[in-house]
Amino acid sequence: MKGHILVIAEKPKAAEKIANALGKPIVKRKYGVPYWELTNGKKIVVVPAAGHLFGLAPLGKGFPVFDYEWRPLYEIEKGASHTKKYIALISSLSPGSSLYVNACDYDVEGSVIGYIIIERFGDPRRSKRMVFHALTPDEIRRAWNSLRPLDWEMINAGLARHELDWIWGINVSRALMHAYRVATGKSKSLSAGRVQSPTLKEVVERELAVQCFVPEPYFSVSLSAKGVSLEPTLKFETKDEADHFISNCLGKVVDVIVNDERLSPPHPFNLPDLQMEAARLYGFSPSKTQSIAEELYLDAYISYPRTNSQKYPKDLDYANILKGIASVPQYRPLTKALFKETRGRFSPNNGPKDDPAHPAIYPTGKPPKNLSPDHMKVYDLIVRRFMATLASESVYEVTKVVIEVNGQTFKAVGRRVKWKGWTLYYPFSAPQEKSLPSFTKGESLQVKCTRRLQYTKPPERYTKAKIVKWMERVGIGTEATRARIVETLFKRGYLKNVGSKVYATDLGIGVALVLSKFFPEIVSVELTRRFEEDMKKIMMGVERKEKIVEEAKKFMRMILAKYKPHMREVGEYLAYSLGEMEPPGRCAVCWRVAEEDGLCVVHKRARDELYAKYPVWRRRLGLSFEEYLKKVTTLKQAGTAAKEVAKALLSEPTFKG
Repeated sequence: MKGHILVIAEKPKAAEKIANALGKPIVKRKYGVPYWELTNGKKIVVVPAAGHLFGLAPLGKGFPVFDYEWRPLYEIEKGASHTKKYIALISSLSPGSSLYVNACDYDVEGSVIGYIIIERFGDPRRSKRMVFHALTPDEIRRAWNSLRPLDWEMINAGLARHELDWIWGINVSRALMHAYRVATGKSKSLSAGRVQSPTLKEVVERELAVQCFVPEPYFSVSLSAKGVSLEPTLKFETKDEADHFISNCLGKVVDVIVNDERLSPPHPFNLPDLQMEAARLYGFSPSKTQSIAEELYLDAYISYPRTNSQKYPKDLDYANILKGIASVPQYRPLTKALFKETRGRFSPNNGPKDDPAHPAIYPTGKPPKNLSPDHMKVYDLIVRRFMATLASESVYEVTKVVIEVNGQTFKAVGRRVKWKGWTLYYPFSAPQEKSLPSFTKGESLQVKCTRRLQYTKPPERYTKAKIVKWMERVGIGTEATRARIVETLFKRGYLKNVGSKVYATDLGIGVALVLSKFFPEIVSVELTRRFEEDMKKIMMGVERKEKIVEEAKKFMRMILAKYKPHMREVGEYLAYSLGEMEPPGRCAVCWRVAEEDGLCVVHKRARDELYAKYPVWRRRLGLSFEEYLKKVTTLKQAGTAAKEVAKALLSEPTFKG
């Protein structure tokens, strides 16, 4: 074949590493963008993209809209002007190419990025796919020597995801904005999405559960012997029941059991696990962790991070990676210990989760240079987790003292490390050691019993990391998109952070209530998951993209047809929910529209909770309804809406809640 080979990388850093691995390139610049030329039996030109260079754009205004085309991103998105020079570069170097190689990241996004560039400026019939899991020279050369045909299943799955997300997002967003404009005569930027909307509904539901929460009183009795806490702590409904138990707190040691406890090493990191650990240990958001991991990958310090796999490649050279890690002084004693305990024979504790595109995250062995403190924290987690997965079990001597008090069994547990095993390398998940005083079987002892009046706690608020984990658990979104979707909800003003906890804003609550009332299918996790499964079928080659996209269009037409007759009602409800239009009937407690009994959705739910919980309070504490309401207003565990309704019931004799 005549002509040069055009290699398309996803980012400039990746392009440079590919070029350097394949030969001795000459770096050139055009339109301010670098590219690389080299000869490796044939002239090779390596060009970078800047992520997505093209996006979907509608062919027409209004809604519904189902006709669209791929257009340069700088034409359709604010802030994408930088992509123009990359498109100009690639279009100028494509003519005359004998072969096009998609060397973008091997996932659905990378497959789509490369394919659309080749389809626009080249020829898919003269194209190959380059597949690598890390940007190391050896891995790149291995991939170059085993080029594959284009990955059509992954391309079609990626195209389907883009089209479905676009059909969903633009039509529902335009429907909401149009309804608002019809009702108010004003414009407002509102958005909804195929994965975004069920996620918003989940967070808002948790928000309302917290806001409307009414705690229940109970009496706890905690026990201790010889200064050691016993488990479990008892819960009683009434003070009399608790006092009856503590009236005779004599205990007897019925058994002292000493066993060895063996703890298996952790599984290798996939992206969700890495995001959860970085959030737990350092408070990093999922998007921050993902961004740092992607930068470490582009610098060839770690393998490709956007993976769901907990399994390393079967041919991974563990010894060579560890030797590279050993060049970093802080890891040298650990690698030495790992070689000693394993004798150089490595068998990782791979987990159950797999990913057809990429293995679990692992360090490449390339020594890091000039990493920021946050980058070093993520890199350190990956290196230590990698070593821990190759290490032996940790062994603890566990002493369990069983004590009987008033016919009930309690225990005290002590733990002493006998062999650190994997916890030497990854101490972040190691159990705490705890020593116990001497206990003898048959021994009688005085047990200290402490009674407290306590109150149940509201559901825990989400963090960004836990939202991503919820999305993974229910099967919506992908490793690459979940963190970005969460950040979108914050950028839209639907969610906000208070400390590390996530709160839904009035705008977020309003949009979620509107979608739930008028678009229940849009916020359905089950429906969203079904389309996710359909896209997996496309990737497996058992379903056609065109069929799935047509089904999505048909579904959206049906939804919008049901919606259009209620356009003004939707717009008014949205404006009322946002406090931007005076409702015909205002909630007796707040500015929202009254829906039933003079209350909005939120305060009616809080009112119902207050009435439902009062019998429990009366039975346990003997309070009158007024005393109960006064107490609720003072409790930190009670939700904001519950307190507001309680205050209204106390202060307004005519309040009909």
